[in-house]
Amino acid sequence: MVALPVDPRYRDAVPSSYHAAEPHTGSVSSKLNWLRAGVLGANDGIVSTAGIVVGVAAATAERAPILTAGVAGLAAGAVSMALGEYVSVSTQRDTEKALLTKERRELRDDPAAELDELTALYEAKGLSVATARTVAEELTEHDAFAAHAEVELGITPGELTNPWHAALSSALAFTVGALLPIVAILAPPADWRVPVTVVAVLAALVLTGAVSAALGGAPKHRAVIRNVVGGGLALAITYAIGHLVGAAIT
Repeated sequence: MVALPVDPRYRDAVPSSYHAAEPHTGSVSSKLNWLRAGVLGANDGIVSTAGIVVGVAAATAERAPILTAGVAGLAAGAVSMALGEYVSVSTQRDTEKALLTKERRELRDDPAAELDELTALYEAKGLSVATARTVAEELTEHDAFAAHAEVELGITPGELTNPWHAALSSALAFTVGALLPIVAILAPPADWRVPVTVVAVLAALVLTGAVSAALGGAPKHRAVIRNVVGGGLALAITYAIGHLVGAAIT
């Protein structure tokens, strides 16, 4: 986005906190995306692990099988999340690097055509022909590669996502979320395990739903309702299955 100068006559009318209140930089957007992904990863850890331990608790009152199932579910889920995130981000990164290599080659082989292309892109954004040309020329003089990458491809060359960071953060978020139902199911006496776990999990889902909605700028009540209803349904299904399986075995 091109920053247009403010007329000195109206400079005082522009709030001093305008830019601070509405950050649009790629780094801010990237941080919000990472935080949102972390919240969703924790949410997955809560629901999936809670479903496992509640299902096992419905079949047996012994702590050892519940703990074993919970830890196994935590480990499997964390590894699965990390692997999936690593593969996904690696594929995205490889695609972005290929596009950037192609763009760098085109700039080297035919800079005049690339300048015309950049001008056309700014015209398509609503700038006049003359203004678009001026902007394209100035950005090309400053950093042609970065200008084309950001405007044409929507990629910031120096901010490609690291697949290892994505994998580790995803696994960590899942682990943090999964610890809650494991602690909740093991701490109370046998008769209170399932009720306490259900209350703790639903309360956590209210929190993660509200946080994810706030990060995305969406209505909180809808996100919370979806989260709680989905999590409650998962707990009910796994509890019923555990109860039926436990009754059939005994």
